[in-house]
Amino acid sequence: MRLLPHPATEDIELTEVLRALSDPVRLEIVARLAARGELTCGTVGDELGVHKSTASHHFKALRDSGLVFTKQEGRLKYMSLRRADLEARFPGLLESILSAARPHAGSHG
Repeated sequence: MRLLPHPATEDIELTEVLRALSDPVRLEIVARLAARGELTCGTVGDELGVHKSTASHHFKALRDSGLVFTKQEGRLKYMSLRRADLEARFPGLLESILSAARPHAGSHG
């Protein structure tokens, strides 16, 4: 297993977390991880129906912001939310964002 590069807990910046979550696709990825736990990058990309390169861009943005851990095992990459790190850094932020996002999921009009 190999953990991909990600910021240390103390280096997670609020502006970067909020920037990453401002994209609807990335917010949906985080919501899925929150609901289902660890998922493979391939599964998430397939479920969202986005091109592989687009999915990779979103995964990197989430990892670079400190929202997710990504580990590689063989050819598969697994993503999981950094709940404890985010809670330690910004208490209540992740749950507040996920709660605010839930009522709007799937309703665009």
